[in-house]
Amino acid sequence: MDTGPGSRLNTPTALGLLGALVALGAVLAAMTGPYPISLAQLAGALRGHPADPMIDTVLFSVRLPRIAAALLVGGALAAAGTVYQGLFRNPLVSPDILGVSTGAGLGAALGIFLSLPVLAIQGLAFAAGLGTVALVYLVASAVRGHEPTLVLVLSGVVLGALAGACVSLLKILADPYDQLPAITFWLLGSLASVRTDDVLGAAPAVVIGLVPLVLLRWRMNLMALGDEEAAALGASPRRLRMLFVAAATLMTAGVVAIAGVVGWVGLVMPHIARLLVGPNFHRLLPTAMLMGAGYLLLVDTLARTLTETETPLGILTAFVGAPVFLWLLASGRRVW
Repeated sequence: MDTGPGSRLNTPTALGLLGALVALGAVLAAMTGPYPISLAQLAGALRGHPADPMIDTVLFSVRLPRIAAALLVGGALAAAGTVYQGLFRNPLVSPDILGVSTGAGLGAALGIFLSLPVLAIQGLAFAAGLGTVALVYLVASAVRGHEPTLVLVLSGVVLGALAGACVSLLKILADPYDQLPAITFWLLGSLASVRTDDVLGAAPAVVIGLVPLVLLRWRMNLMALGDEEAAALGASPRRLRMLFVAAATLMTAGVVAIAGVVGWVGLVMPHIARLLVGPNFHRLLPTAMLMGAGYLLLVDTLARTLTETETPLGILTAFVGAPVFLWLLASGRRVW
């Protein structure tokens, strides 16, 4: 979706404003909660001189790891959504188009069903997400005579549906008083149980996935033109597509493993970023990541403060993301 160059902000201005808003949101999130913390108390705790030992516990054991997780998950999902939408040249594509989220959900559901420890559940979710996309690629490569991108997407839809059916079967077989609520809550997405070790475990996957996106960002612009145009300009569409899909999948699987299935971030944020700075991937990627990080930070803060019982992230992102996406579709004046 493109509203024309005249309505866009220049990149330094957009990134500066977004960075300031994200930083402000992080400060407010650290202060907000059932145990409120003032700005002076926050500053004292960060300097190593907390006014109350309870502040130290709440801040460093609960809120700061959760804030870091929200920023990491939101930024990674927005980056993956930006990559997929550019690769497939489709504004309706999201990070789970090839089944990574559904596959990770199957892995987590299986881990919960087998009563595995939390670390094993996260590892199984991560491996199942990567394995699902690898299987999608194997199926797509075995099908000849069709447009490669279309076959890849259709394979992702089919195998994602199969993984979803397996998740439903596990929910039927699970203990309704213990395992079923845990599976349901995980599939809706939450950062309630995230700790520092979880963030440190997911961060390498996100960083590794970002490296080729940053180094080959100009080639991503070529891929958005289509395979024939990219090949005519000296690129190798098949290899680049595989590399970019692997990078986006690695990022998505890494964050889904610790946060559960969080929808709409990777679908809506790239659209808004494209409206602000245009389709150039060099500008679009950092803008979308900042927007995704700030958005999920806001949603997570609302999730833990709106009611006494924490609201799953998937519910809030859908309530906010669906109307915004419909507005974007209705207000777009040119073809995406």
